[in-house]
Amino acid sequence: MPTVPRVSAVPLYLSRTYHWAYLDRRTLPWLDRSLVVSAILWGNAGRLMQAAAEEFQAGQRLLQAACVYGPFSRMLAEQVGGEGDLEVIDVAPIQVANVRRKLDGLPQAQARQGDLAAPDTVDAAAYDAVCCFFLLHEVPPIERACIVHNLLGAVRPGGKIVFVDYHRTHPWHPLRPIMAQVFRWLEPFADSLLDTDIPALSAHSGDFEWKKTTLFGGLYQKLVGVRRG
Repeated sequence: MPTVPRVSAVPLYLSRTYHWAYLDRRTLPWLDRSLVVSAILWGNAGRLMQAAAEEFQAGQRLLQAACVYGPFSRMLAEQVGGEGDLEVIDVAPIQVANVRRKLDGLPQAQARQGDLAAPDTVDAAAYDAVCCFFLLHEVPPIERACIVHNLLGAVRPGGKIVFVDYHRTHPWHPLRPIMAQVFRWLEPFADSLLDTDIPALSAHSGDFEWKKTTLFGGLYQKLVGVRRG
């Protein structure tokens, strides 16, 4: 797998492109508000979070790939319950500290720093389930392929992986031109995801049965894979 360039513990692409969004202590508290998260997703944040969370069950060992602003991590921890285990892995130490604060009081949840594009961050077949919520559009194509490959490899036989992210809208969608500008100005890696067949990014994909649904006129997608065996 390719090696990701570094600035300290943080990949170079993240430091250069998203410092304002994920590495700045001044903007983090503002962006982490549920109202802001909902506005960014055009009022669909709660619906999308629930669509992802409902795929998981009590008692599972669940990996959340990267921190998410808003209440999502706590929602997942409550979904797996006291008999389950939620592990959140994020490459940015500031994000790990923030999600630990939000998960305080939930002993079944933990968070650690790690680069999911690196091959040794997660163990093979270590999780009953994996959730990747709006991460892939924020990483370059090479790192995206590494992340997908590593996450698929982390799912146990019979386990499940869920991706929720952006998708190419229907041609008539009124937000299509607006989102094109948003991606151009703020999300430079997003456009390369819109037409990507996510399972095709990894040789592990053939081990899974896949189901894809789109939401909000095709602007969002939920992709669910169940590992055979």
